[in-house]
Amino acid sequence: MASKNNYALYAGVTNDLERRAEEHRLKIHPGFSKKYSCTKLVYYESFSDINEAIDREKQIKGGSRKKKLDLIHSMNKDWRDLSESPN
Repeated sequence: MASKNNYALYAGVTNDLERRAEEHRLKIHPGFSKKYSCTKLVYYESFSDINEAIDREKQIKGGSRKKKLDLIHSMNKDWRDLSESPN
């Protein structure tokens, strides 16, 4: 997730991406993403194993900002909100 100006970045794990993206948009849960208005889904990965997903989340969170930006650009160079419909 990214803030409106793409400055703040948030990484997390969920079993329902659509629901969780909506919760971020509505700022339902207190914490980093609410404080910094991380409401745009700009990158995601899918896993069938929760442990693999958690390991990947830790890897992403532990990486440099440049590595996070490279991941985002690999999927979404225009920083579109991927949770919105294309119409």
